[in-house]
Amino acid sequence: MINKFSESLEQAIAGIPDGAVVLIGGFGGAGMPTELIHALIDQGARELTVVNNNAGNHETGLAALLKAGRVRKIICSFPKSSHSWVFSELYSQGRIELECVPQGTIAARLQAGGSGLGGIYTPTAYGTALAEGKETREIDGRHYVFELPIKGDFALVKAEKADRWGNLVYNKTQRNFGPVMCTAAKTTIVQVRECVELGALDPETIVTPGIFVDRVVEVPNPELSS
Repeated sequence: MINKFSESLEQAIAGIPDGAVVLIGGFGGAGMPTELIHALIDQGARELTVVNNNAGNHETGLAALLKAGRVRKIICSFPKSSHSWVFSELYSQGRIELECVPQGTIAARLQAGGSGLGGIYTPTAYGTALAEGKETREIDGRHYVFELPIKGDFALVKAEKADRWGNLVYNKTQRNFGPVMCTAAKTTIVQVRECVELGALDPETIVTPGIFVDRVVEVPNPELSS
């Protein structure tokens, strides 16, 4: 019988090794799997490469992972914000590597990774420093930059509900990078507010089918409500 429910956060996060590439869902605080991230801190994996929309806010969730010294490199679109002082301090000290990628390009590269594509051509960043050293070409009179797909060893995602097969329903802005990250990771780990019986989810509301999900853990009262 297929049952992807984990009994605890510790069980869900087990097995993430040092040096792993970890895709972390969320748009700022919206949809961030805070409890999974904190469990990862307790688990102890180091030298991680993290892919996220930003570089963390305040000192919780992703920012806490950075502050704990567990991240070697971060790939994100918005490393600087009024609340990203943890990243700013680490970066100014040369203690973390940054790859800055436009937000739409991150989404497209993740989608390429999940779809098995060899990369994408995008006009975004053509002629800027972000395109230096990358292949470019002209297509129908417009210039494009070739970007490689992004794939993860693990994805940490937040959703609203899941059944034991791993089918996911999201709540509003939870549905940001989560769906594409689920497809682009070898192992997808999801925290949800509620685990439900098989058949309880309306098929029309399922966004991520269980084939892309490996582990689910219930967190009824997450630290961030969105």
